[in-house]
Amino acid sequence: MPITVGLDTAKTRKDLSVNGKTISYFSIPAATEAGLGDFSALPAALKVVLENMLRFEDGGFSVSVDDIKAFAEWGANGGKNPREIAYRPARVLMQDFTGVPAVVDLAAMRDGIVSLKGSASKINPLVPVDLVIDHSVMIDEFGNPRAFQMNVDREYERNMERYQFLKWGQSAFNNFRVVPPGTGICHQVNVEYLAQTVWTDTDQNGVEVAYPDTLVGTDSHTTMVNGMAVLGWGVGGIEAEAAMLGQPISMLIPEVVGFKLTGAMVEGTTGTDLVLKVVEMLREKGVVGKFVEFYGDGLDRLPLADRATIANMAPEYGATCGFFPIDGETLRYMRNTGRDEDRLALIEAYAKENGFWRGADYAPIYTDTMELDMGSIVPAISGPKRPQDYVALTDAKSAFRTEMEQTFKRPMGKEIAVKGESYTLESGKVVIASITSCTNTSNPYVMIGAGLVARKAAALGLNRKPWVKTSLAPGSQVVSAYLEAADLQDDLDAIGFNLVGYGCTTCIGNSGPIQPELSEAIAEGDLVATAVLSGNRNFEGRISPDVRANYLASPPLVVAYSLAGTMDIDLSNDPIAQDKNGNDVYLKDIWPSTHEIAELVEKTVTREAFLSKYADVFKGDEKWRSVETTNAETYDWPPASTYIQNPPYFQGMSDQPGTISNIHDAKVLAVLGDMVTTDHISPAGSFASTTPAGQYLLERQVQPREFNSYGSRRGNHEVMMRGTFANIRIKNEMLDGVEGGYTKGPDGNQTSIYDASMAYQEAGTPLVIFGGVQYGAGSSRDWAAKGTALLGVKAVIAESFERIHRSNLVGMGVIPFEFTNGDSRKTLGLTGAETVSISGLDTIQPLQDVPCSITFPDGSVKEITLKCRIDTAPEIQYVEHGGVLHYVLRNLAKS
Repeated sequence: MPITVGLDTAKTRKDLSVNGKTISYFSIPAATEAGLGDFSALPAALKVVLENMLRFEDGGFSVSVDDIKAFAEWGANGGKNPREIAYRPARVLMQDFTGVPAVVDLAAMRDGIVSLKGSASKINPLVPVDLVIDHSVMIDEFGNPRAFQMNVDREYERNMERYQFLKWGQSAFNNFRVVPPGTGICHQVNVEYLAQTVWTDTDQNGVEVAYPDTLVGTDSHTTMVNGMAVLGWGVGGIEAEAAMLGQPISMLIPEVVGFKLTGAMVEGTTGTDLVLKVVEMLREKGVVGKFVEFYGDGLDRLPLADRATIANMAPEYGATCGFFPIDGETLRYMRNTGRDEDRLALIEAYAKENGFWRGADYAPIYTDTMELDMGSIVPAISGPKRPQDYVALTDAKSAFRTEMEQTFKRPMGKEIAVKGESYTLESGKVVIASITSCTNTSNPYVMIGAGLVARKAAALGLNRKPWVKTSLAPGSQVVSAYLEAADLQDDLDAIGFNLVGYGCTTCIGNSGPIQPELSEAIAEGDLVATAVLSGNRNFEGRISPDVRANYLASPPLVVAYSLAGTMDIDLSNDPIAQDKNGNDVYLKDIWPSTHEIAELVEKTVTREAFLSKYADVFKGDEKWRSVETTNAETYDWPPASTYIQNPPYFQGMSDQPGTISNIHDAKVLAVLGDMVTTDHISPAGSFASTTPAGQYLLERQVQPREFNSYGSRRGNHEVMMRGTFANIRIKNEMLDGVEGGYTKGPDGNQTSIYDASMAYQEAGTPLVIFGGVQYGAGSSRDWAAKGTALLGVKAVIAESFERIHRSNLVGMGVIPFEFTNGDSRKTLGLTGAETVSISGLDTIQPLQDVPCSITFPDGSVKEITLKCRIDTAPEIQYVEHGGVLHYVLRNLAKS
């Protein structure tokens, strides 16, 4: 399907000749020549957005000449001009946890448009969409040669209904491709294969156009692709669906923080150590809602694999993206990963012609700058609850003991016997050690490093401690190819790091159960068990219900901690274990040199491996090819399915929008603290039979072994409503010392949040949530907003919001508000027993202050002012319609 661009104006549209072929493009220098402004000093990341404006200007796409001129004003104003613009990404990337509910919504929209007398065929993606199935494999089996096949078999057993549904979507929708299970993690597949840096397509006139490859994704770590100069970030599934259906992404021209990297990494350090320091620095700086662009001569010594690691963790440092401009390293990586030579020639010519190339003279204007000498980086970990909680490895033991005393308030040294085992368990023991996630398994330097640590450890007779559940889940099949080519997989197998699957696994809570006897001992002693993973998230309750402290580390350090078996150790100085002769072994004895790692990477990470593994990327294995589905235009919803259900959003919808109403006498469903993440709001992992979601499944004869996870059940709103605010570690301040999804019901007694919500909704009572700072941090999880809306919550009032979740709330018709004038839940003394009324909403404007009246149980009333975080004019329309998808659906039905 041709791309649609703005009118073909002579002002900015030019031709570029590459390898004897002429291709059209929209020229930023030509825009300057046309008198639209001086854009020469803009950062490359912002030039990508500017090109988007040039391409869609004057074509009925809500882009004006003034929008383009605003970018020149941005530079003249020192990197600030928060003008609202309409941005259109070139494509959309999904994974199955967020992709299934998105396809469910599209299927429901087809039903909805038919009920509004429209055509189902109007509900089709207008831009290319790739969905990679990577979130479904769980680690049931580990530490043996059978692990991979047994986990794959269980994956298909658990998820056949979902896979049949996705196969239907692949055939029913245009511009929609599915990458089957067992291929890899979406972001790694994107970097290694899908992304092109410069995209090409024919326009509505049949002319081939070159333009920057851009995307949004339904996963927050979509930002990884910024490492190869592809501008992309995570959005909620709701916003992604709107983008797919032709709705522009409304955004403000962002500030861009320049992060200068100098020097070079020193012996014994890894890209993971570097990114953990970057996360700490940028979180402290405060870059929420901003672009970060990396520059400086340090990039000349930073391989793209390390750049991708840094870009991947942009959600952890709070930025919209962490961008690296195009340079020679970009081309080297793309050549090595099998990209076509004509594409590489086009990228270089286009980048140099249009001002995207990072040369020696690259010195753009930034809103603000920071600097880091990579020579100062030391080995490090991060934890126990947040990615920004940086700890130098030399301080890890003392830091853990401090956490035990101050955070977990538990004594060290309490030993619990483990039934049937010869060892005891105590706080600090590592029960999960996982090499996992796109963040690090995409990086051959740290993966080869982990393999070499395993080789040296195995040669000395070392092995994982028996209480440690070990796993290796690469982000693509290419990783297995080079580990096998280097003969390192056998060494990893020898100490328990057998292949368990190609997917996200531990990083998104699919760590699977630990040994039951260990779980019982942890519960008996109320111990703080730990996990060490090479992932990007370590939030409370995410990794395993048995683990309270989670630490992020490089893959080589994950291996080392599995050998030590505890966090209560100074890995830098204490012996890790004893060799087969009883001699102490230290980390330095098994740590590979930079030269050893580089030599093996050069030898085994080959272009041929990438070409081979991605040759039939959409074909899948025999299991995928045997999945049967229908070819119907609309989906025949199976009534007995506990995985896929027709959601209620569009059922009985009228063809006219409503209005935004003031909130009268709302009750409080929860009072939550700081840094409440989307994992707290809508957990992805396992759940117990005693939870509302578990009870729902038991009532439908689903046994606990088949519960799977919240993430896999996101196609069923009944499960997900019951799972909203149900994280086992969430703390509702309406209750004293209680963890989990509980609140006070209308009668004042403790009950589940779901049951309280149903009682309030039956009585016609609106609900609000109170929160602290950084409300909604973490994953771009649309169900955190969908579940909130379905629970009857009309408003969330917090001190500040993370970008994606704020947008998702608006997209579901839930209004976010921020406290002003120094007010907070604490200064106001809120207990959840209050009644809340908010006025001024019937005439609301973007970012308007509105009055809020809080009535306390004793009858006293406090009047405060809230800032309404409906940020843009289109968002007001979304809320009027009941959500962005309702807005799109009504417009499509009318067209």
